[in-house]
Amino acid sequence: MATKTISITDEAYNILKSKKEDYESFSKAIVKLAGKKKLSSFYGSLSEKSANILEKTILEDRNIHKKKHKKRRIV
Repeated sequence: MATKTISITDEAYNILKSKKEDYESFSKAIVKLAGKKKLSSFYGSLSEKSANILEKTILEDRNIHKKKHKKRRIV
């Protein structure tokens, strides 16, 4: 496995050190902290009302974008 040397501030080092478990390497701590979350992990984050408002807004924005795109193609 290849390794890289990076420079970080003392503040960043202290934050990282406080976030990692005693048994973890700094590399494992960074990977854990920067890890991707599955979309399903956000299920239930919004209330039904908020989700409906968000969905409506997204659909409206898509329609606006489609109309603008269509105009650009015609011109």
